[in-house]
Amino acid sequence: MRSLPTRRTVLGTGAALTAGGLLAACSEPRSADGAGGGHRYVEPDGAEVRAAETDRPKGRTEKVRLTATRTRLELGAGTSVPTWAYGDRAPGKEVRITAGSTLALTLANHLPEATSLHWHGLALRNDMDGVPALTQREIKPGADFTYRFAVTHPGTYWFHPHSGVQQDRGLYAPLIVEDPKEPLEYDKEWVVVLDDWVDGVEGSTPDGVLAELSKGMDHGDGGMDHGGMGGDDGGKDGPSASGGHGMHGMGGGSRPAGKGDKGPSRMMMGATSALLGGDAGDVKYPYYLVNGRTPQDPESFRARPGDRVRIRLVNAGGDTAFRVALGGHRMTVTHTDGYPVEHATTDALLLGMGERYDVLVTVKDGVFPLTALAEGKKAQARALLRTGGGATPSPKSRPGELDGTLLTADKLRAEGPVRLEADRPDRTVTFKLTGSMATYDWGINGKKYDPEQRHPVTAGERVRLRFVNTTDMWHPMHLHGHTFALPDGGPRKDTSIVLPGKTLEVDFDADNPGLWMVHCHNVYHGEAGMMTVLGYRK
Repeated sequence: MRSLPTRRTVLGTGAALTAGGLLAACSEPRSADGAGGGHRYVEPDGAEVRAAETDRPKGRTEKVRLTATRTRLELGAGTSVPTWAYGDRAPGKEVRITAGSTLALTLANHLPEATSLHWHGLALRNDMDGVPALTQREIKPGADFTYRFAVTHPGTYWFHPHSGVQQDRGLYAPLIVEDPKEPLEYDKEWVVVLDDWVDGVEGSTPDGVLAELSKGMDHGDGGMDHGGMGGDDGGKDGPSASGGHGMHGMGGGSRPAGKGDKGPSRMMMGATSALLGGDAGDVKYPYYLVNGRTPQDPESFRARPGDRVRIRLVNAGGDTAFRVALGGHRMTVTHTDGYPVEHATTDALLLGMGERYDVLVTVKDGVFPLTALAEGKKAQARALLRTGGGATPSPKSRPGELDGTLLTADKLRAEGPVRLEADRPDRTVTFKLTGSMATYDWGINGKKYDPEQRHPVTAGERVRLRFVNTTDMWHPMHLHGHTFALPDGGPRKDTSIVLPGKTLEVDFDADNPGLWMVHCHNVYHGEAGMMTVLGYRK
């Protein structure tokens, strides 16, 4: 595999790491306004972080050992791919722990390059957050590292590397934090992890995909305008008024890969979605998976007619939003990103990368497809719910619920106990989402990621994050170490879609000291530069 120069190799040892493996955060890194020094920041393993961890309930310690390794996976229907994964499966085996306990997970790195592990959605101690060159040294090949931290809040979470584009291989797994006082009543639980898959198919790797994308949309296509091609597979989506990808090339990724790249072109052009405000994504994936299986050989979940099933949905994809429905059923949404919401009933849900939803379904008698439409990409993933006899639906069948009532996060309200009380923000931080597909220069406030450039906040503040999307693409923006609240009593979340040309304002309480990333959870946008850091001032 040809290695790309990523933010990690560019930073190298110049990231001013301390002997303990963390950034020397008190050395007056640059403020995000470019003013230079003047702020001293809390170190990821500093006294403030240790004090916050001391205040968290510890409970019993659950020990887990995980190995990141090269392997070959069967995706179903005779499809076998070489990849990297946790053990011999993707998703990796779920980690399940009770809120109030301590997790001690040792990650052994048997990969040919360094890796890391980020706990997506957890409010945990900063030096366990798993961001190389910011909160820890990355784990070198042949080494291991133990992540140890208190787990305080129940919910549906997941974990993945924060090293280059490794997440778009098989390196991801669900993390379920059980509530010791679970208020929901249900008979069975089904964890559903959605993914888009390219690694190991016809020689493709995520690094090769990033290399192709980084050349820009105009590279080698002569600037042809074929806007309006592509779109959703029979849904209500149509061409975007903004054109976006469609302004530059022919749909279907027909352009050959650049010199030196392995595999065919994976650049997607002409894919549009009205739900996403125009362009649906950058990458044409050969497979879309539910729990690591293709639609032709899907996972089957068994229950009895009348059972109440809790379905935990996780979008672990790199570049794909999924529209999800269970054929023949309506879903009652109970949680998003781990936090409870006022129950709402819907036919379908839209999940951006990194988002999670929990739903309850009282299941009928028969065989029903749980279908995840790759929004705007003319493809779908699926699994099967079996509660009795009946014919298996065709892999290409499309449940009518996908075109029924669709729920997005802005239509939900946080459940009372977790609703963020209305308050005037002490500080507003504006993040302009910048860049374009044409030059692939994604950034925040016109700048590419630099771990030493921080946006200062102070412990105890109510902080408003103002995401201003100046681009022609949608971005699922993720905040580490905290949850924010959507406006007007909206749900508590850690990842939220910002549509092109729109502004999203979210609030959070600065109650977890350290250095915390804010980034687009499109793995290619983030690695290209759409990431930055919130830093707690000492």
